[in-house]
Amino acid sequence: MDFETVMQELEALGKERTKKTYISNGAHEPLFGVATGAMKPIVKKIKINQPLAEELYATGNYDAMYFAGIIADPKAMSESDFDRWMDGAYFYMLSDYVVAVTLSESDIAQDVADKWIASGEELRMSAGWSCYCWLLGNRRDNEFSESKIYNMLEMVKKTIHHSPERTKSAMNNFLYTVGVSYVPLHEKALEVAKEVGTVEVKRDKKKTSFLNAYESIQKEVDRGRLGFKRKHVRC
Repeated sequence: MDFETVMQELEALGKERTKKTYISNGAHEPLFGVATGAMKPIVKKIKINQPLAEELYATGNYDAMYFAGIIADPKAMSESDFDRWMDGAYFYMLSDYVVAVTLSESDIAQDVADKWIASGEELRMSAGWSCYCWLLGNRRDNEFSESKIYNMLEMVKKTIHHSPERTKSAMNNFLYTVGVSYVPLHEKALEVAKEVGTVEVKRDKKKTSFLNAYESIQKEVDRGRLGFKRKHVRC
């Protein structure tokens, strides 16, 4: 399938209601409003196609950019490719659920995520923390440096309440993910989460969210999900 065909198929799958939902979360035109599940039949036809993914991502159309993330070849992308994608990620659904997800399937994921976390830019930081969530929730525990994750938990403890809004949300998710999916530091994550307490995240045109990683971790433990790993990161 070529670029034009994919764009036509995505447009045909667009729904006004879905479009409104995406816009309320920060998306802007151009977009069609395609539910992510509705993309699966097209994905099956294309599988992985990096040149097509690049064409689609460059459109600035939210649905095309999301689709690009599913058909991208993360191992064929360099650090500058991921940086370029981040430059185009204008709101959190792109930074955290497209770019961070794609990055998490590459071999350079931790190196790039570390730089983004240190960048001081809200969405880059958010994508960096989110990438670690995708990584920790999918890869074996022995693929991570325990001391590094420990230091990251300490960083969350010290900085989460003063961080930008989207970064706060991703850091809270990191706390939760370490607590549930990274067994070596489960106790440490619980201790930090308890100390951090409730995290207030203000959102444009929406009600403020109150997040509590400690309570969320406890719920998962009670459900017997300690050590949970997902089979696939991308849909």
